[in-house]
Amino acid sequence: MLDSIKKNKTGIILMLLSSIFVCIGQLLWKLSAEQGIFVLLMGFASYGIGALLMLVAYRFGKLSVLQPMLSLNYVLSIILAALVLNEHISVMKGVGVFIIITGVMLIAGGDEK
Repeated sequence: MLDSIKKNKTGIILMLLSSIFVCIGQLLWKLSAEQGIFVLLMGFASYGIGALLMLVAYRFGKLSVLQPMLSLNYVLSIILAALVLNEHISVMKGVGVFIIITGVMLIAGGDEK
C-alpha cells in the first residue's frame, strides 16, 4: 500500500490541492450571489487554478489512482458547507464521507507494481 502512495505521491498531493481549489471556487460562486462580481471572479480564478493543478497532477501518477481522488470534492464541499454556510451534516452524510475517504485510501494504496 505504501509503495503505491510513494510512487504516486506528487500526483496525489497535486490532486488534493486541486480538489481544495475547485471546492473553494465553487463556494465562492455560491457566495457571489450575495457578495457580488469580485467574489464570482475569485471563484473562477480558484476553480481555474484547481483545473490546472489537476492537469499537472496527471503527469505524476496513474490515472487509475488519481481520477478517483476527485471524489474528495464531495467531502470538501460538505466540510466547507458546514464551516462557512453553517449547514448541518447529517449522520447519513457523515457515513457517506467515511465511505468516500475509505474508498480513496483503498484506491490510492491499491496500485499494482
